Amino acid sequence: MYSQEEIIKAHGPFVPPAGADQHFLSASISTIEEFPSILKAFCDQLEPAHQNACYREGGWSYRQVIHHLADSHFQAFSRFKLALTEDNPTIKPYIQNAWANTADSIDADIASSLAILEGIHTRWTILLKNMSAEDFDRTFHHPEQNKDLRLWQVLGLYAWHGRHHFTQIQRHASNMGWVK
Repeated sequence: MYSQEEIIKAHGPFVPPAGADQHFLSASISTIEEFPSILKAFCDQLEPAHQNACYREGGWSYRQVIHHLADSHFQAFSRFKLALTEDNPTIKPYIQNAWANTADSIDADIASSLAILEGIHTRWTILLKNMSAEDFDRTFHHPEQNKDLRLWQVLGLYAWHGRHHFTQIQRHASNMGWVK
């Protein structure tokens, strides 16, 4: 699981550091690498009915959160590949709430998204571990934010993103007595 310091960082919005040093990159890559196994170990403790639980009123179910993680991290991996192979490409945003409310996000068992996360994170980790410092400075343009994002910033964001959603559902499940 995550340390208390990592859990505290995951609570609240992502705050990027001023720059990317080797410690930040290594820690973020390790988080990306370890995330699928941490999430799977948590999910293995849940009963199938828990997939439909919501961690807060009006929020997504655990099922929707896990499918969202697969959708979102797939997008991030794709954006990395675009930025590494094109000059500051403009990415296509997507409406996360709409994606979370499609039939597959509402009805599919979480095992499919856990498998997607394992595969994506395995490939993403290989990619990340073979990137140079110059590669991490490459950018893509996010039209909704109207800014160029450096890959090191996006790496930190997605390391935080997984921990953030994991912390939300893990705290709820722990408070309910469903997990240790």
